[in-house]
Amino acid sequence: MKFRLMHLLKWCVLATLAFSTSTSAKLSFALIGKTKNDSFYEQSFKGCQAFSRTISDLTCIYDGADDYQDVRTQVLIVKEYINKGIDGLLISTTDSRFLVSGALQLAKEKGIPVITFDSDLLEQHKTYRLTYVGTNNFDFGNALGQAAKKYKKLDPQPICIQSGHQTTPNLNKRIEGVRHALSDGSVTKLNGSTGWIEYDRCPLYTMGRRDDSLNQLLTILDYKHPPIFIAVAGFAQFNPDYTSKLLSYKKRIQEGDITIISADTEQIQLKALSNGLSSINIGQNPHEMGRLSAELLYRYVKSGEKPQKNTYYLDFHYCNQDNVATCTVNY
Repeated sequence: MKFRLMHLLKWCVLATLAFSTSTSAKLSFALIGKTKNDSFYEQSFKGCQAFSRTISDLTCIYDGADDYQDVRTQVLIVKEYINKGIDGLLISTTDSRFLVSGALQLAKEKGIPVITFDSDLLEQHKTYRLTYVGTNNFDFGNALGQAAKKYKKLDPQPICIQSGHQTTPNLNKRIEGVRHALSDGSVTKLNGSTGWIEYDRCPLYTMGRRDDSLNQLLTILDYKHPPIFIAVAGFAQFNPDYTSKLLSYKKRIQEGDITIISADTEQIQLKALSNGLSSINIGQNPHEMGRLSAELLYRYVKSGEKPQKNTYYLDFHYCNQDNVATCTVNY
């Protein structure tokens, strides 16, 4: 009887230890976008979750600045997870310098690995991340610029570029790409010498604020001869009022008097495109950004396997009114 009791107690202790070990082995990765209320980053989070379902010991956490691209809030959020002892970070960079000095130096000191997605760190800061997963943003901007050539009517043809935060690495690369496509290979502001010219007040910077983004667009569209409008991210089209506000411009868009070229192909944008309220949208793969980033980070944390490449570039796709139902999948 005594032997059985000791044997039972032994197995209870072992079971408790096993449960404790299993619990402590659960990993947590925080995926932090530039903004939290953004379906693009929500898709990336779903990609992280999709990978976590293929294994048994990973939890994905989603966070970011609530309403707009606030560099200080992003740093505070990242630092909070570092101090909580997160196992890994997946980050879309808003301000590279501020993020590194405010949080990623601390992450490196604590041995917490980082992978950037969507928006990479600047070249001089890349030692603070393992790799980057996302679009080649210069090429993406070049694609936006190439798309504008179809709609050229004047010489020089005015354009207006809309961006987010002035320091955001991926958006600045896209602006360079647009200019490169519409010039002799230069990335400086278009001055008309190559047949394209930027409005003096452009690029417009929105900070990712949806109301500001839409108001900027509406102001441009009310000009007597509006420039070709090129948004290097979704911005105005993420505003739930975009469709209702643009309806009065639909005929002019159809007739080619107004051209709206926008990055991203989120569901709200595809609805606007199908209603004839956008000229063309060029989209990315946010779900795969999150999935592949999580997989690469998991391999590193679990076995020390470093990503084989410094950058993992993903494809982008083109959506117009003819293929809007089949050009992409949103999760």
